[in-house]
Amino acid sequence: MSMGQNGDGPTVGQLVANASKDLSSLVRSELELAKTELKKTAIKAGTGAGMFAAAAFLLLLVIILLSIAAAYGFTALGLHPAIAFLIVSGIYVLIAAVLVFVGMRALKGAKGPERAIETSKESVEVLKAIGKDSEDEKALPVSDVRR
Repeated sequence: MSMGQNGDGPTVGQLVANASKDLSSLVRSELELAKTELKKTAIKAGTGAGMFAAAAFLLLLVIILLSIAAAYGFTALGLHPAIAFLIVSGIYVLIAAVLVFVGMRALKGAKGPERAIETSKESVEVLKAIGKDSEDEKALPVSDVRR
């Protein structure tokens, strides 16, 4: 940090410039933290959405198999081939139910940028406290201060 004209300490202008630089660095760091946390959340949300898509595909297969089974059931009335198709369809329904459950759990695990929000709130509180301190100093008579 550079010194003022008398070498006593930094001037008010230098202090303001340093504070401005530190504040912009803090904001950039907070944004970078938020981006990192949102990437992780997007991956979890994508996994959950993929599970739902897989379940939808399997349910489509179930509809096709149930249709074929119903057709065999109506034509054969012996029910032997139809029962086989219904058992296969039931297995697909169970697999789809498991995929939906896993997908719901993955989506519930997706969270927002909690750490970034928390540190941003802390930064705002610190800045408010600094602002209150400077207002208190303005109200008091001050001598020997260079501005």
